[in-house]
Amino acid sequence: MSGYFELSSNMRIPGRWMLKSPVDEHGQEVEPWQFSEGRVLALQSQLRLPVSLPGRELDFSVTGLGVVVVHGRVAQLFTRMGIDGVQFLPARVAGHSEPYFILNALRVCRCIDDARCEEVRYWKPEDGQPEKVGEYRVVAGLRIDPKKVGDARIFRPWGWPVALLISEDLKQALEAEGITGTRFVEV
Repeated sequence: MSGYFELSSNMRIPGRWMLKSPVDEHGQEVEPWQFSEGRVLALQSQLRLPVSLPGRELDFSVTGLGVVVVHGRVAQLFTRMGIDGVQFLPARVAGHSEPYFILNALRVCRCIDDARCEEVRYWKPEDGQPEKVGEYRVVAGLRIDPKKVGDARIFRPWGWPVALLISEDLKQALEAEGITGTRFVEV
């Protein structure tokens, strides 16, 4: 594997749908940040995804609060490729019968290359959030050190869980499969 890419939702697709954050079977919002913490989840309820803007269905979407939603085709591709380090949590998209899943990346790699990023800032004591002191506050122009990734093919960078990173072979497979809704930025 030669490179890595940030995988995000292509917001420039005309007429695309927009999904809201997941809710449980009672309509109560489910904590969205748990899906970016890099841990296996054992949820007790069937997840549902309301549609905030109807439109063209996509194979890959990200909700407004960063929850990654994929069509069953993506889960099948990962299985065929033997991709580990990911959990697919079944979710029903309102008004759609197709199989969808919330993608929960289970690996977190301490790999951000501060010197190569455009900008990196850390939380400081004077920022008033003592629990975050020393963690990333801003990462612009994300770059990673590939030597620190190991054999991970899908992961989140430690300290910046808003980014979902994938290996070049996985990017190529998603493109070859014709997965819609994706955007790739080399890191």
